[in-house]
Amino acid sequence: MTARSDAALQPVWRLPAADAVRGHRALWWSVGPAGELAVLLVHRRHLERSRHIKGWIGWKPRVPFTGELVIVTGQQERRVPVKDVWMWPCHLALLPDSRFVLVGGRTFRNGTDGRWAPNAVVFSPSGTPEAEFCVGDDIPALVTDVHGGIWTAHGDEGIYGGHPESGAGLAGWNTRGRAVWVPEGRLPDHPLEGCTAATEDERVWLVWYSGSSKGGTFLTRIAPSTGDVTSYRSPVPAPDGFAVRGNRAVLTRRDHNKRSVELVRAELDGTTWAVTGRHRLRVPGRVVLHCGQGRDGSLWLRAGDTWLRTEA
Repeated sequence: MTARSDAALQPVWRLPAADAVRGHRALWWSVGPAGELAVLLVHRRHLERSRHIKGWIGWKPRVPFTGELVIVTGQQERRVPVKDVWMWPCHLALLPDSRFVLVGGRTFRNGTDGRWAPNAVVFSPSGTPEAEFCVGDDIPALVTDVHGGIWTAHGDEGIYGGHPESGAGLAGWNTRGRAVWVPEGRLPDHPLEGCTAATEDERVWLVWYSGSSKGGTFLTRIAPSTGDVTSYRSPVPAPDGFAVRGNRAVLTRRDHNKRSVELVRAELDGTTWAVTGRHRLRVPGRVVLHCGQGRDGSLWLRAGDTWLRTEA
């Protein structure tokens, strides 16, 4: 099946050569509710390189470290110094009022008091830490909504690791670390692993798959204001990226550590998402984990040190 003519991913931003020459590496990234791209740069002197993990996710910081947050809006860039980061982040996400949050993928229970260790730090617009708290364990997918809520889809080690909210597979949090939404049995199956996340106006979509005999990949839409939940079977198994606008969606699956992705378009027919187009696209860099994020109908894809975008 051939995709429509606008299937191509359009380049939006690339790490400037001057930053690369100075030894800065583009690590964690996110897209904000206003469509602004945020990328955290860290100098190589703060980093160690894994022999076994390919791509940008193979760089591990030695803590504490200092970085620089680049916020790209249209043709403008704004840079914010970020100092004394004490954790190994897995996610970066933007919050209202120019704040942002760094989140580690894992946490642990303190042996003395039984509390779960913090794995999220909120920073002020100037890059100063404001608060720290825990948003569950093992977080492969995370997104923030327009009001600053933090939404997580958890992996199997978190789901079966004893953390109460992680055990449900999906969760919503406020910026004080309190769980404000849990599924409460309203999902079609029990999650095993989160895939990706997106927003659509005030709604949040979490994409996950289950491991049961009736399992598969599901697209779960949540209305934060009411807590209402609607889930659909995904037209694509375990996508890396997902964006939705009304009854249209676009999804991507990566060829891991290669310069190509499969882009799939789908439309909602009543209660079923049906594929309307498929296209394999060559991209300017290697595609690895955490490569896609959807914001209000725009799907952003990271390919090496280049960010691209397409519309649902």
